[in-house]
Amino acid sequence: MAIGSRNKVSVSFSMSSMTDIVFLLLIFFIIVSTMVSPNALKVLLPKSAAKTTSPQTVSVSISPDIQYYINGNLISTESLESGIINAVGQAEKPGIVLHCDQTVALEHAVKIMDIANRNKYELVLATRAK
Repeated sequence: MAIGSRNKVSVSFSMSSMTDIVFLLLIFFIIVSTMVSPNALKVLLPKSAAKTTSPQTVSVSISPDIQYYINGNLISTESLESGIINAVGQAEKPGIVLHCDQTVALEHAVKIMDIANRNKYELVLATRAK
């Protein structure tokens, strides 16, 4: 008489917990990637404790060597105003976020502020947290 085992061990592996983890990581990275500003240049921003949220239509950056960038693209000083107007386009509430290095003289930032004032654009000065 042959004696057989009644308890058979199943050799299967369930992937459901692994797929749950992968989907959670995917959702996390999608959410985090929308928070990153791809148009920002590496400038040393001044410190501020105040926080303002504004719809960003155009990102204007002034580098330490006084180079102007609109949405990450280098633009000459002469065509700065027309470049900002073209970048804003027909936005309902046009807004400019100014990323200005703290070593840049104030006159260069005032030039962007003057353009925003003449064209009735909202302007926000980007700062870093204290």
